[in-house]
Amino acid sequence: MTKSRNIVPIIMMIFLFGMISFVTNLASPMGDILKHQFTVANWVGALGVFANFIAYAVMGIPAGIMLDRWGYKRTALAAIAVGLLGVGIQTFSGSIGNSSAMIVYLLGAFVAGFSMCMLNTVVNPMLNNLGGGGNRGNQLIQIGGSFNSLAGTSVIIITGILIPNITQARISDVLPLMYTALGIFALAFIVIAIAKIPEKAYVAKGIAETGERSKYSALSFRHFVLGAVAVFIYVGIEVGIPNVLNKWLQNDTGVMKMFTGGTPEAIAASVAGTYWFLMLIGRLTGAIIARKVSAKKMLIGVSTLGLLLVFLAMFLSPSIAVNMPVFKGGGGSLFGFTQVPINAALLVLCGLCTSVMWGGIFNLAVEGLGKFTEKASGYFMVFVCGGGILPLLQNGIVDISGSYLVSYWVVVAGLVYLLYYALAGSKNVNKDIPVK
Repeated sequence: MTKSRNIVPIIMMIFLFGMISFVTNLASPMGDILKHQFTVANWVGALGVFANFIAYAVMGIPAGIMLDRWGYKRTALAAIAVGLLGVGIQTFSGSIGNSSAMIVYLLGAFVAGFSMCMLNTVVNPMLNNLGGGGNRGNQLIQIGGSFNSLAGTSVIIITGILIPNITQARISDVLPLMYTALGIFALAFIVIAIAKIPEKAYVAKGIAETGERSKYSALSFRHFVLGAVAVFIYVGIEVGIPNVLNKWLQNDTGVMKMFTGGTPEAIAASVAGTYWFLMLIGRLTGAIIARKVSAKKMLIGVSTLGLLLVFLAMFLSPSIAVNMPVFKGGGGSLFGFTQVPINAALLVLCGLCTSVMWGGIFNLAVEGLGKFTEKASGYFMVFVCGGGILPLLQNGIVDISGSYLVSYWVVVAGLVYLLYYALAGSKNVNKDIPVK
């Protein structure tokens, strides 16, 4: 297939990458809303994130089978339809009484998680394949990730601006964002329906299998299994860092005294949103250097740097203040500088590290899998549920210890594993398995 014919499907997949982040990242600030609207503990407020990501554990393997049998286009359309349903349920929860609103919202988050899992299953292998695998495939995933970060940044910041007072926040306060998500899904469905998406030959012919069943699978490859665990940990790290950071800045009265102008809710959300913005910067940079720097070297570098940043954030005194540019959301100018603890600034910088981890892990884990790649993507999605489990663990540690920063030991342990995977676990030791 010529490069010119690849442009439209590449753009479509990158657009879907943004949709994934827009809907997924909305669950994090929603946790703060749930906490105050229903007067629950931090870990209960995090159940929205948990519901969104635990859906991956349920839908991951079925999504891989769907992709293998239905192809990219039909799977993407089904995912978007499910997304419309999930976000629709969440939107409905904002217009009903408190007695059932939280349960309805969590149900919507769970259903939306099915959609995000299915979309991820389509987007990653297709971008990797359109790039021909290797460094070029990694580069396209990093570009898609950049758009993902842009959408994630905007939804966090806008949510902070929409909420005038976190202690009085309600689900209905963010209905404009939910309506936007519904509109995005509807538009995407129309565009994907009329676009020509390249499929593998056997899918285009409607044949589910290309030959005899193999006695092997993606799980026969050690580097893939270890890579799946790496994804579980990575997504938990990516979501957990800004999730707990946002709660810390919103709830620590000592920290809030540092803020100048605006509302604590908007400033905290803006600081957390800067983490996602730096993921955008990191992914754009990663897309540029991915042609020359291997995924392995990139993962080693960012895991090491991430460990250093988190260690410093945990042990430096929060009384040390630094200036950060933020959206203030009222009380004067909309945008400006304010003081935040140096710990927050260091955790925000971790966005540069987590930005390229997904593409690097995926690229390393599926390298050499050949015909097992599509189903491997489904297995991969099962382990994305780490994005709900590890932040839930972090919030539980906060409730038990009374310290937000102590919970980052979870992140440290995760980064140590990612460094191991980059150094040794990613080596393909099963090259004797036939993959054509």
